[in-house]
Amino acid sequence: MTPSASRIKTPQQLLAESGADLEGHGLKRTMGLFQLVCFGVGAIVGTGIFVGLSDSVAEAGPAVVISFVLAAITCIFTAFSFAELGGAIPVSGSSYSFAYASLGERTAFLVGWCLLLEYGVSVSAVAVGWSQYLNELLDSLTGWQLPAALSAGPGEGGVVNVPAVVVIALAATLLVRGVRESARATAAMAILKIGILIVFCAIGFSAFQDGNLSPFAEHGMGGITAGASVAFFSYIGFDAITTAGEEVKNPRRNIPIAILICIGIVTLLYCGVALSAIGALGADAVAGRPAALSLVVDQVTGSSVGGGIIAFGAVVAIASVVLAVMYGQTRILMSMSRDGLVPRVFERVSPKSATPVANTWIVAAVFAVPAAFASLDVVVNLTTIGTLAVMAVVNLAVMVLRRRSPELSRSFRVPLFPLSPILGIGFCLYLIWGTGWTTWLQFAGFLVVGTLVYAVYGRRHSRLVTAPNEGAVPVSQGV
Repeated sequence: MTPSASRIKTPQQLLAESGADLEGHGLKRTMGLFQLVCFGVGAIVGTGIFVGLSDSVAEAGPAVVISFVLAAITCIFTAFSFAELGGAIPVSGSSYSFAYASLGERTAFLVGWCLLLEYGVSVSAVAVGWSQYLNELLDSLTGWQLPAALSAGPGEGGVVNVPAVVVIALAATLLVRGVRESARATAAMAILKIGILIVFCAIGFSAFQDGNLSPFAEHGMGGITAGASVAFFSYIGFDAITTAGEEVKNPRRNIPIAILICIGIVTLLYCGVALSAIGALGADAVAGRPAALSLVVDQVTGSSVGGGIIAFGAVVAIASVVLAVMYGQTRILMSMSRDGLVPRVFERVSPKSATPVANTWIVAAVFAVPAAFASLDVVVNLTTIGTLAVMAVVNLAVMVLRRRSPELSRSFRVPLFPLSPILGIGFCLYLIWGTGWTTWLQFAGFLVVGTLVYAVYGRRHSRLVTAPNEGAVPVSQGV
């Protein structure tokens, strides 16, 4: 038996198995470039800016703008690597498939394991944030809110977070109807929330005062780094673009372009929102406030109407994140199931809707439990470190595949190679350092559990073992 660490699937195998240049494994190509960009924006812009901004400000103060830029730089270098690999291997597995093609099955499984954490915690945390802003919107429109017992989990003084479960169920319903419908809904929501954030910036800058930016970096570089580690959670989701590899028209062209456009749009939005919010009220007024954007608008305009509009934008924005991130999770599980590393139920595609229906509902049910009952603040840093580790692997995968598969058709090439992926790895490690030693220990434990799961199930059920005619390619070949 080929050692699991040395089992790889070549890019050609991955493309052939997925039908990535034709129709992907029962999936249909319905998303164009515009829809893909909106899907990317939908996956990124949400809780991180509407809810998480206050946490980043608490760490870095007015220098949070630099924190967002630092987090963006990390994403940009990694985005180059995602763009190259997404154009060269346009399959649903995203980072998982890239690792399988370069670093072997065991590493690929652990990447998929980290992605389960990233997407799972993201969806659950985002759903909880949606519940908070829904109450803010109801209060603005009617003066009434859902009772705490039904709008928060036990850790937040409630019993069950019903709105969080509802938004996950609605997203799942839309996803099983078909990718075309989901893409249209995501596009509409992305345009709306970009417009609302632009209006917010205009309102915030109208009350801008230079004095609110002083002292700019009171906590020094340590505060900026800590703020960047927190702000990085705001960027989680751009890698979901590559999970649409089998449902995008002309994926080799559109995936790289969409990734780079999304990172540019999101970085400008985040920096503009942070600067205008702090410039209007000051860092102390923004830090630690869960609905900080509504507060800024209410204070500047002297009316609750503006805050209600922001709350409406947040409800829309956060719902689109739930939709996009759940989509990404189901496609990664589908790829892992296709390889035999998770149960086969996750790869089944409905011939009627051309979507993985059972997969989607299982994911929704699993995500709904922590959203309804758990306080997820304690695992946000764990999610961040897991995502950073995955991004470091993707940067490494680019360098490995450049050497092993120079003949691979690449519609986009990382600029300044190999400096860019090396810098990408360096920035990822730098932000990992900023998460703190307790998070490192949690992550180490998480990887140990993943290794055990792989040894007990994935290693034995791998298609490279159960279907030996497909063959395993040792990692040492071609290096």
